[in-house]
Amino acid sequence: MLRVTEQGEVIHRKYGIRALALRNLEQTVSAVLRASLRPRADDPREEPWRARMNVLSAASRETYRAFVEHAHFVEYFRSATPIDVIERMTLGSRPASRRSMRGVQDLRAIPWVFAWTQCRSILPGWYGLGSALGHGVREFGEEAMAEMASDWPFFSNMLDDVEMVLAKCDLDIAEAFSRLSGPLHEEMFGLVRGEFERTRRVLLQLNGHRTLLQDAPRLAASIRLRNPYVDPMSLLQVDLLRRWRESDREDDALLQALVACVNGVAQGLQNTG
Repeated sequence: MLRVTEQGEVIHRKYGIRALALRNLEQTVSAVLRASLRPRADDPREEPWRARMNVLSAASRETYRAFVEHAHFVEYFRSATPIDVIERMTLGSRPASRRSMRGVQDLRAIPWVFAWTQCRSILPGWYGLGSALGHGVREFGEEAMAEMASDWPFFSNMLDDVEMVLAKCDLDIAEAFSRLSGPLHEEMFGLVRGEFERTRRVLLQLNGHRTLLQDAPRLAASIRLRNPYVDPMSLLQVDLLRRWRESDREDDALLQALVACVNGVAQGLQNTG
């Protein structure tokens, strides 16, 4: 028996047509067989690589926690993302938070990532990595870090995933959402944009690319073709969110329009949480 967990919004895209469902199953089975029947040979370099990863992980965690433990972070998160709309939606069998939300630790994983995805920053997918990679370059040298990026499948795949996330981000739209936070915007969004640019710069430096998704032109084209349809929904969502909050969140017509925007953006980006 094979069990697979998929995000709800990709089920139809991957399994709604018989030919696509068979192709997806073939890809999954072939990957498992290849990994099982032709495992990679042991690489003596992996031991020092793992030691370096511990250093990188600590640096990334420090940067990430400094942001989410900022004195005004919860207030910023609740105003710069549509989390208050998401809390009113049915995303699963459980409520969005474990109790009355006093901090990010009370929020469940799906609405946490979903909120940042909706405002187009997808922050949990990359925040802290740029600082960690920069620390690694200073600590171990660019050549050593580039070797990890090219020769260690674990590290390479992680960087590929982050590169895809960065390509889906739109910091200009994220800034429009951030401005809903009023006086908190300048400081908090400065941290977001600074870490984003740092992550993008060091990532391209290590993989030797000039642009994001340089080695994945089909994915880059797919994102580029979807964005003209997703971007207007995101900008409309900013305006609707402002007006809905000004109504003290009592205007049901605005709420329904917001829910439609949230669903449309999720479908367009093909990500929730």
